[in-house]
Amino acid sequence: MPHEVIMPALGMAQDTGKIVSWLKSTGDPVKAGDALFEVETDKATMEVESPADGYLTDVQADAGADVPVGQVIALVSETAESSGAVAHSPVDTDAPDDAPLPEGKAVIMPALGMAQDTGVIVAWHKGLGDPVAAGDILFEVETDKATMEVEAGADGFVAALLAEATESAPVGETIAIISAEKPTNPVQRSMADGAISKPATTPDQTPKAEAKDEQKSAPTAKQVSKAPPTKPTVKSADGRILASPKARRLALEQGLDLNRLVEAGHPQPFHVADLEVLRALPAQTVETAAAPSHRLTAEVPTDGFSEFALWAAENAGLKDANAVLAGLAAASLGHETAIIMVESFGQSRAYQVPAGAFSSIVEAEDDTAPDLILRDLRMSRVSTVNLGAENAPVLTLTQAKGGLSITLECAGHHLSASAAISLLSEFSGRMEQPLRHLL
Repeated sequence: MPHEVIMPALGMAQDTGKIVSWLKSTGDPVKAGDALFEVETDKATMEVESPADGYLTDVQADAGADVPVGQVIALVSETAESSGAVAHSPVDTDAPDDAPLPEGKAVIMPALGMAQDTGVIVAWHKGLGDPVAAGDILFEVETDKATMEVEAGADGFVAALLAEATESAPVGETIAIISAEKPTNPVQRSMADGAISKPATTPDQTPKAEAKDEQKSAPTAKQVSKAPPTKPTVKSADGRILASPKARRLALEQGLDLNRLVEAGHPQPFHVADLEVLRALPAQTVETAAAPSHRLTAEVPTDGFSEFALWAAENAGLKDANAVLAGLAAASLGHETAIIMVESFGQSRAYQVPAGAFSSIVEAEDDTAPDLILRDLRMSRVSTVNLGAENAPVLTLTQAKGGLSITLECAGHHLSASAAISLLSEFSGRMEQPLRHLL
């Protein structure tokens, strides 16, 4: 089955993107992660990667064309032959329903990452009929990597809400409509019930009704799960718990153990709504032995990173050495996108590291739960560390015999033994020869 290549949203108020150039030609073989084309908005220029292995076919727009966000512009097919399929625009609002949709600007589910297929609506900040400005926050969206506030993108009134809070919507799907005039018949729909039109309600009616129902009976996995009970459980290949940063942070603050959801067979990745399922689980009566923690140390004969950081600053414009360090750590972790917390000189800074060029690394919110903590103690007198496991795997750099000593400490549920060995080996190799990452 062909995989669609869509125009991504590089900004919350972006309507279109300009194709700067195609990096692959029609019929070329591609691998998942290969850069297909460059897209430019008024805020940034970024390479868009292939979503799967196959052949680039059915290219719908040439270099220099402005394409609406979410529109399909090519396919990645199993063969090099064009399928003849015409790309469609996801902003088409002609869906079967009981009432016509009002006219206005379509608000789509944005792509917060190149490999994102869906997003979960955490909450709507505006209700039906509410006036909005282009810069007003309309809703919050959550993926397995980040939670972000999304702006309305246009002045007007909320004429339609086509998905409910906690529901998952495909990237590019129209989930709201902003009309220029105050709507006389605003439309409320749900993704779960096949977009059947519902009577318009004010923003505070539905939450109150739900709160009343919750008082009658405790929530169950079937009631609040974001997926049907028959959905197969998704697990990380390395044994790591897949959960959004916000869900991890709230679980930590509230003393909730995500391992209990894993033991119950609840589908991963976990989102904020899954914490209600966790609270509803029966209290544990038998204590289970925790997975053993891991502590490994690698000796690197030479510190190749210092010279590489200077070269990157002078020749590649990468002035933030900590961002480069985070890029090497994320590449060793092997995630599509990772949050790396770098601690040095008594300060901490979080970075969001996507797959690809180091120039795309950006700072993350300070309260974002990291996938990996990196402590740079090369300038201190500390020579060995044994601090124990924390909320995420920790890599610590210290000086040793003209080179480096790198220590990995993590809990057993963060990484399996083989994954811990792989992470430390990969990162040690990159610190000794950073150019390995570029080959």
